[in-house]
Amino acid sequence: MDIFLIRLLQFMLAIGLLVLLHEGGHFFFAKLFGVRVDKFYLFFDPSIWKWDGSLFKFKPKGSDTQYGIGWLPLGGYCKISGMIDESFDVEQMKQPEQLWEFRSKPAWQRLLIMIGGVLVNFLLALFIYSMILFHWGDTYIPMKDMTLGMKFNSEAKALGFRDGDILIGTEKGEFKDFSADVYRDLSTARRADILRDGKPMTISLPGNLNMLGMIQAEPRFVSPLIPAKIDSVMPGTPAAEIGMRKGDRILAINGSPVDSYNEFSDLLARRLDMLAVAKTHDDSIKARTVDVVFGTDARTDTATAVLTPEMKFGFIYNSVASLYKPVTRQYGFFESFPAGIKYGWHVLASYVDDMKYVFTADGAKSLGGFGAIGSLFPPVWDWYLFWKMTAFLSIILAFMNILPIPALDGGHVLFLLYEMITRRKPSETFMIRAEYVGFGILILLMVVANLNDILRWLGYL
Repeated sequence: MDIFLIRLLQFMLAIGLLVLLHEGGHFFFAKLFGVRVDKFYLFFDPSIWKWDGSLFKFKPKGSDTQYGIGWLPLGGYCKISGMIDESFDVEQMKQPEQLWEFRSKPAWQRLLIMIGGVLVNFLLALFIYSMILFHWGDTYIPMKDMTLGMKFNSEAKALGFRDGDILIGTEKGEFKDFSADVYRDLSTARRADILRDGKPMTISLPGNLNMLGMIQAEPRFVSPLIPAKIDSVMPGTPAAEIGMRKGDRILAINGSPVDSYNEFSDLLARRLDMLAVAKTHDDSIKARTVDVVFGTDARTDTATAVLTPEMKFGFIYNSVASLYKPVTRQYGFFESFPAGIKYGWHVLASYVDDMKYVFTADGAKSLGGFGAIGSLFPPVWDWYLFWKMTAFLSIILAFMNILPIPALDGGHVLFLLYEMITRRKPSETFMIRAEYVGFGILILLMVVANLNDILRWLGYL
């Protein structure tokens, strides 16, 4: 429960900050050009019976704007007078046009008002990335320093990779560290540069591998090779009960040899699949019961263990972070800005490039809603990870909002560009209908994404 609350608080704080600043971008340009803003709200405030839906509201003396917080935490809005938006205030549009309304302003001013939110989110992400680099620096484990090499699945081995190969890079350049960029580069590369037994080699690649498939495969296409060596054993666990000790290696599970922790995890994952379809208590115990061989060079033990319902032994293994020494590059205040801009631009370009997978069957299943986004935050409060995740969400919010879908900022921008090119303004009837269509698309996407969260939680995805 504590983990859930910590993640929820981080999610709400990040989303609240991003929505507030996004709507603040619209607000800034509206006020700059003398456009009246009727309402400025964090979260939505649909009325319920006689309640107007506001948790908090106030209107400063002499101001035309009502500020408030709504009860529905699905975003926020800046209700700009004389504009067709998610408020669907068609009655206002029937009134004579006023000088302080959005619709009375030149197209270029309306365009800046509409892109104000996206602009703020994008600049905010770059600023956060810059400050992260300035305050914490850039800490990573260089790929070339992973001397134990990589563990590959059967698809990778069919291309010529072997367990223990050290990935150096592709024709696009050297790998910095092990991240999604490794999969991204390998998926479109024509060759991979490796070290095998200390000797440089190249492996030919097709150039059209499915990156999403590489990541979702069980086991994955490639991952850092981790020895199946026990770092510590927690008391009162199945591992402690069968006599496992610090320094022991896992040698076999149910008769299948184990050459790494990667292999050990894959074998347990298969037992987890058996547990998922267990119908009786006996079926559950059978799935959780494993024969394990473990020991050192001096001794070998064989035992039968009944694992926890989460299929855990109860020992801690040597992680990548404990196997290799990370390096940290520090940035001065002024040099952090070009570095942060470069990093943020790379994040955006990678996200846009990966969008092509959304239109595949597996990509649609990978869509996530509020639950998936919330789970990306760490289970403990970590300001470094919080700000990094907030910057990433800011990039996503900027990109998603600029998509040319009616009801999003990008839809309004599209119609404004049409008006600026053709010198013809779309009719208000058309704009209202487009807003309804766009809003319907957004609701459908939200339902699909959050339904995926529920199906994952139930174990169907």
